[in-house]
Amino acid sequence: MDQSPSEASGATGVSPRSRLRLSIGRHPRDLGKLGLVGGLLTLSALLALVPANPVEVAVHQQLIALPRAVDPVWVVLTWIGSWAGIVGVVVVTSYFGWVRVALLCGGSGAVTWLVAALMHQMLGRPFPSEAVAVVTVLAVVATPYFGRVARYLGWGLVLLTGIAVVHLDLHLPLGAVGGALLGWGVGLLCHLVWGAPGRRVSQLVVFDELERAGLAPVSIAALRHGLLQPRELAVTTVDGPPLRVKVVRRLSRRAGGWYKLKRLLMLLDVQDEPSLSTPHHEVEHEAYAALLASRAGVRTPEVVLACDVPYAPALLVMREVAGRRLTELDPGEIDDELLAGVWQQVAMLAEARIAHHDLRAKNILVDERGRPWLLSFTFSHPGADEARCAQDLAEALVSIAALVGTERAVTSAIAALPVESLAAALRALVPLSLPRRIRTQAQRGRYFLAELRETLADRLGLPIPGFRSPVRPSTVLGLVLIGAAVYLLIPELSDTREVADALRHAHWGWLVVAVLTGFVSVVLASISMQGSSRIPLPFWRTLQVQIAAAFTGRTTPGGAGFFGINVVYLERLGLRRPLAVGATLLNQAGTGAVAVVVAVIGVFAAGLSGTFTHLSLPSWQVLVAAGALVLVAVLVLLAPPVRRKVMPSLREVVRELLDTLRHPVRALQLFGGALGYLIVSGLGLAASLEALHPHFSWTAVTVVFIVGNTLGHLVPSPGGLGAVEAVLLAGLGAMGVPPTAAIAAVLLSRVLTYWLPVLPGILMFRYLQHRDVI
Repeated sequence: MDQSPSEASGATGVSPRSRLRLSIGRHPRDLGKLGLVGGLLTLSALLALVPANPVEVAVHQQLIALPRAVDPVWVVLTWIGSWAGIVGVVVVTSYFGWVRVALLCGGSGAVTWLVAALMHQMLGRPFPSEAVAVVTVLAVVATPYFGRVARYLGWGLVLLTGIAVVHLDLHLPLGAVGGALLGWGVGLLCHLVWGAPGRRVSQLVVFDELERAGLAPVSIAALRHGLLQPRELAVTTVDGPPLRVKVVRRLSRRAGGWYKLKRLLMLLDVQDEPSLSTPHHEVEHEAYAALLASRAGVRTPEVVLACDVPYAPALLVMREVAGRRLTELDPGEIDDELLAGVWQQVAMLAEARIAHHDLRAKNILVDERGRPWLLSFTFSHPGADEARCAQDLAEALVSIAALVGTERAVTSAIAALPVESLAAALRALVPLSLPRRIRTQAQRGRYFLAELRETLADRLGLPIPGFRSPVRPSTVLGLVLIGAAVYLLIPELSDTREVADALRHAHWGWLVVAVLTGFVSVVLASISMQGSSRIPLPFWRTLQVQIAAAFTGRTTPGGAGFFGINVVYLERLGLRRPLAVGATLLNQAGTGAVAVVVAVIGVFAAGLSGTFTHLSLPSWQVLVAAGALVLVAVLVLLAPPVRRKVMPSLREVVRELLDTLRHPVRALQLFGGALGYLIVSGLGLAASLEALHPHFSWTAVTVVFIVGNTLGHLVPSPGGLGAVEAVLLAGLGAMGVPPTAAIAAVLLSRVLTYWLPVLPGILMFRYLQHRDVI
């Protein structure tokens, strides 16, 4: 709705208290927090019914031992969490005219105290702490009205009250935590029912802020916006062009904490977007980048104002440019001249060393004269290096190709941009290098990005970009630390000294055999890979790639590196992306199918022979839980969104499988190589066990390995780390192998047959990169 200047409160504008009142509203985020707090409170209540944890008791004793000289301070803190504290807050806030705060604090404090007393009666023990609960609810309800400092002080008071009730021996630490959760939950419920400051954007406040800045607004109207997108307002002025106001209530998720966590776990070292600390910082950053771009000659709307508004979100005000977004144009309206103009703007950004990092088609505006303008510099990076500018160009290629097709996008880009820039962008046209918001623009099939990359490479006369290592130094360090933790903890299942003695007295001849099985299995994997391809693969080159895959595949979750390196290898041999992906999927599916068949037959055969004498079935509760998990997995796979993603890959595997079965030699290579790989790898475990404990069935150990390797790799950890070891230990235990020998054999087998080939794999990976094989 429009807002006129007559609605502002006179020449003095909107008062601070009125601004705060106008910002009161509700936010869905509070509902999510309430659900989380309710779950944690329920869990805490259940934990309170069991005997106290030794760690909790130790913390309790340490806090009780605090000096008694300050006990009066702790007692006063507990008074704040009583009826005296509730009445005191109500009186003080009423005296200063905060009647709404007084009523909310009084009501929520009383409800919290009553709920705490009711929980004491229901649980039959003093849980949760009513003092901590009352202090927490008062802090949660009152502090939004008094700013960030008050919020920090309020939560500090909650922490001190928790220490007080534990020190005075009124509650255990869990009781203090439960009290904080109860108070927080009631406070969030109060926000949902009655509203809280900062949850709503008032157009009157924005209008008043523009008026104070001397921009002479006449009317203001809200524009449509996404749920998680900044809100935009259209403003008309007395003597100037219209304004567009961007209201930033929250940091973009892609540059906030969740974005940082995703980048930390990302397998590829790609160019990050800038980290933004507050909404005001985001506004300042966008204004700064837009000013730099405008000075460099890039067409972007003029920045008028960037400010942090009291009791309202940060604002970015820019001159409005009349026109339509590129996504709003019909394909016929996007002519070659317009595309040349877009590439010119992108090139000018690169010359100014500014990476936009959000060159979606929706952020390109076409004015009434048919000229392109670049919008939304939220994720931009001034002072960008060549890698960032190359990624920027790759994003623009994806965005334009999604609208006009890969051929037109590539043709127009080659006509307008230097070959060196496009060659650098070619290397950035990989899924993990592009943000999801860029990739989701292409709704034209799974292989859209591969088609774009191949078309650009063909037109430039360059090879398809090689496979980049999915392992960063931080990934290697994390893998080493996790592996060290797993392999140091496993011996604790038995006597550590006995395990160490068994390793020292192992028969070195059999350990050499185990090492050889690890490398022979790679040879058999190469044969299986040959059988999965429609075109003949050179054996020695394929073997080299599989040695390198021992590095990339075993150090990435789910074997993602194995899949990637083989796809790129097949592409370099002339297979297009769909066929390369289909062959690699067929190889993995064939190995999995052989593993399942051998495991089922082997388990039944070993069971009939009486090998698994110490096998015991889990309790019925575990079986029910496992069945429930399987049912949930089936339902998830049958869900339409998942089915749409899974079915194309399944159809490709079936198509490739039928084609393979029509060629007996290929089928023998595929399934025979997979079978040989599994059996030889299982013999590696048997050889390791033979070096320690010579009395066992080699066939049964091989079956145990195949089952353990198959189940363990379902866990998305690098190389099935932890899961494979656990299943192998359980299988050897069911055979009656002593725990010490089983633990030592599993450790030796995994290190010698699985992790040792990673070392030559690193060297081979570098060699193949230099030879442009991958």
